[in-house]
Amino acid sequence: MNRQPLAARYKPLTLEEFVGQRHLLKEGGLLYRAIAAGRLGSAIFYGPPGTGKTALAGIAARAADSPFVRLNAALTTVKEIRETAGRAAASGRPVLLCLDEIHHLNKLQQDALLPFVEEGHITLIGTTTENPYFEIVGALRSRATIFRFEPLAAEDLKTILCRALADEERGLGHYTVDVENEALEHFAGAAAGDARVALSALELAVLTTPPDKDGRITIDLPTAEECIRQRALKYDKSGDTHYDVASAFIKSIRGSDPDAALHYLARAIESGEDVKFIARRMVISAAEDVGLADPRALVIAQAAADAVQFVGFPEARIILAEAAVYLSLAPKSNSAYLAIERAREDVLKRETGQVPLHLRDASYRGAGTFGHGSGYKYPHDYPGGLVPQEYLPEEIRGTAYYHPNERGAETTLKERLERLRGLREKKKTEL
Repeated sequence: MNRQPLAARYKPLTLEEFVGQRHLLKEGGLLYRAIAAGRLGSAIFYGPPGTGKTALAGIAARAADSPFVRLNAALTTVKEIRETAGRAAASGRPVLLCLDEIHHLNKLQQDALLPFVEEGHITLIGTTTENPYFEIVGALRSRATIFRFEPLAAEDLKTILCRALADEERGLGHYTVDVENEALEHFAGAAAGDARVALSALELAVLTTPPDKDGRITIDLPTAEECIRQRALKYDKSGDTHYDVASAFIKSIRGSDPDAALHYLARAIESGEDVKFIARRMVISAAEDVGLADPRALVIAQAAADAVQFVGFPEARIILAEAAVYLSLAPKSNSAYLAIERAREDVLKRETGQVPLHLRDASYRGAGTFGHGSGYKYPHDYPGGLVPQEYLPEEIRGTAYYHPNERGAETTLKERLERLRGLREKKKTEL
């Protein structure tokens, strides 16, 4: 009897058995044709765990009738890679090397692998849950086609589970099992697109449920819930999904959708995200996206950032939620962000000249001999606290970086700015 876990032994062996990834494996598509013809070149299979990456690498090797070597990048060495390539070179038959979790290879190991891929001794299939554009060196990445795998749909998972229940050779077909529909739905839904999680939960349910007097095992919803208590959240605090969820969170705030913002906030919290990271993103959003349309947003975001460090989880979730909802519903303006970007571009690309003499520091001994501060007019000495004088260097006078929006509190700022600019121009004309 095969003692391997169900998830390990029940893997598809042919393209016909493979379930899911229709966007990659539709009949007639590039990947389907390449594997079916046994001509798949080096590739990187990138996506969440339990979506068939390693299984498809094995199918590709069998279709190509190539020697198949599987190594785990977290455990392998440069010596093993060279030995694998050496055997392939000696035999004259390229080896298909499946490197699981290829993102664990350091730069030295990736560089060592590169010449064997270039020379054709190794056809590389790297599997990874991390974005290869972040983790794989450009030279190696450019020699491989990248295919992105998606989480399996619930219907795909149900298909896999039903097949495993019926398969007597590699599955659970030697048991007499009835899985109630609600239980099957729970396995498929709670696995969150991961076939490995779903199969492991099903196997646990079958092996731990006593049969009735007729030898029949019945898996009901309570049993399924016991065997897979929590969704397998797809979130790695140091990986690609971390940034995807953070990006969606901020874009939901920017888009004024508090429900979406709360959804992504909950995903981050339940996956153990650092509270400081979440709070920091909201402080940035308060300044960048809400901005001067509601200056209180920055105060609230900063207060939330301070409060969550004082309180800690689990109560910190309430504070984060309050801030996220407030930011989502606040009027939006990115005028301050655009203003500083315009100013930076000027500073980096234009000849911006020297600070005008009347604005230069005159506080130190001898500054007056250089003319520093000469002619400066102290605004508080004039009616309304306003006096016409130039503040920008001569080369960029008249430049306007800040262009206020007519949203929320910024409407008042726009009116004041227009009035001030108008007064300055009028007083210049009078002079």
